Amino acid sequence: MKKVLLHLVLLLTLTQVSFGQNKDYIQNPSLGIHFFMHDFHSADYIRKTSLGAAFRDKEFGRIKEMSPGLAISYTEGLSNTFDFVSTLAGAFLDYPKRDGSTYGKDNFLLELDASARAKLFSNKYVVSPFASAGVGGSMYKGTFGAFLPLGAGVQFNLGDEAHLVVNSQYRVPVTNTVNYHFYHSIGFTGTIFNKKKKAEPAPVVVPPPPAPKDTDGDGIVDSLDACPEVAGLAQFQGCPDKDGDGIPDKDDKCPEVAGLARYNGCPIPDTDGDGINDEEDKCPNVAGVARYNGCPIPDRDKDGVNDEEDKCPDLPGTVANNGCPEIKEEVKKRIDVAAKNIFFATGSFKLLAKSNKSLDDVVKLLNEDTNLKLDVEGHTDNTGKADKNLTLSENRAKAVYDYFVKKGISPERLKSAGYGQEQPVADNKTAAGRAKNRRVELKLHYN
Repeated sequence: MKKVLLHLVLLLTLTQVSFGQNKDYIQNPSLGIHFFMHDFHSADYIRKTSLGAAFRDKEFGRIKEMSPGLAISYTEGLSNTFDFVSTLAGAFLDYPKRDGSTYGKDNFLLELDASARAKLFSNKYVVSPFASAGVGGSMYKGTFGAFLPLGAGVQFNLGDEAHLVVNSQYRVPVTNTVNYHFYHSIGFTGTIFNKKKKAEPAPVVVPPPPAPKDTDGDGIVDSLDACPEVAGLAQFQGCPDKDGDGIPDKDDKCPEVAGLARYNGCPIPDTDGDGINDEEDKCPNVAGVARYNGCPIPDRDKDGVNDEEDKCPDLPGTVANNGCPEIKEEVKKRIDVAAKNIFFATGSFKLLAKSNKSLDDVVKLLNEDTNLKLDVEGHTDNTGKADKNLTLSENRAKAVYDYFVKKGISPERLKSAGYGQEQPVADNKTAAGRAKNRRVELKLHYN
């Protein structure tokens, strides 16, 4: 109980100190999303031995012993270097008791904490280390508990009120239903809205003394104004320069349009009429665009599709295919045949050997045209649970992807994705339909 009171006093003290700071760089209210890992194993090993022993025995920070999860956070600045942070985190895991047993297997752990964060630097700086302390509560299989999150991390300012936050906490139990553990997270935060600044009182304006007579209201008294009936400028003794180009109207050949002295008060000419004057136009006799300094949009591969609209700017193609080459029909047929002859062990993502011939034919096609790219998409029927089908489809697509990589195809030319049972091509109510839905699709493209 003494530890709880001590940490609460520390949290309140940090909060009070924060309100005395300069408020030029106070964090606006922000929401964040974070990926985190729970680490009970390291905490247990350290408590049984020591931190040095955990590092020496390589028992600290073992990824395979951690449990992943997602969290959302709310952050609001209290001062330049102090923030209030509240985080709601959830993960499925086996929650270990302190005696080595568990509360349950693969159940949902929900944690909510509120902390005060003390930053080394304000949001003016790109990088700011911080320390934090607070209180939190958890729920697992109907069992509630309380803990103290003590942590440290680094905030990276990404600009425009966005931040990357890396954080590690050591969570100290307050109740015996909570176990010691580490919480490591990385995530992004962004501002919800900017707090309105208090309007400053308007300054008291003392009316100036009456000014000398200025008939045309140009700020030059009539006694000094060479054109007292027409508003003008002081440098021209009160006479006008309608276009504001610094050349008085009497000497300006284009008095209604701003220009330059070297063109007698007229604008810089634009010979090709593309809106870019000749002095800035690298192609003054051919109409172009500003982003290419007055020259036309280039077409590097000379296929009649300019580079800005060409999805394959370095590869001659057709207008109909957005500047990319058309894939030959015989190539499409070979790919379709290969896709229909990819086989896996039942309920598994292990490729069967009888798939190799078809896959090797695809490798040959990719080697024959090194500009081709390939998307590998996995699909299943609706037998079983949707989440398991999604994972199976992803793993099957990845298995084919890995086969191509092992055969020397660059990973930059490949993509893999799984769609589970969401994109059937036949009726799942029949065995034949389900067989068609259990498939891997191979999609060739150039861009």
